[in-house]
Amino acid sequence: MLYLEEISVVGHGTETAQKLLGSTPHDRSLIQISISFAGLLLFVVGFLVFMVAFVKDREFQSFFAKGCALLHVAMALCRFYFERRVEDLAWDWPRQVAGDFVLALSWVLFIVYTWREKYD
Repeated sequence: MLYLEEISVVGHGTETAQKLLGSTPHDRSLIQISISFAGLLLFVVGFLVFMVAFVKDREFQSFFAKGCALLHVAMALCRFYFERRVEDLAWDWPRQVAGDFVLALSWVLFIVYTWREKYD
């Protein structure tokens, strides 16, 4: 289905990818199930954002954007406090935290843009 090992090697390197994929068959199956649920969650969130795009109520869109910005900031804090402690991911977390903050900033810019339209 997906080339999980190859994607992990490209993202993390060969040694780290082997460690992250688990050492026993049970660990590997748990990790694959976790990745499958993460993919399902991404699909649901994408579908939700697609549905919200057709809502004409600006207040609801502003509320949704605030929630998304808060979610990205919370994810960045989670990465900062927990992922940096994982030895194999220690070099990867600053880039991901920066990405989370950029995504949060994009939602904040959306809020500012809609606020500007509202009060112009």
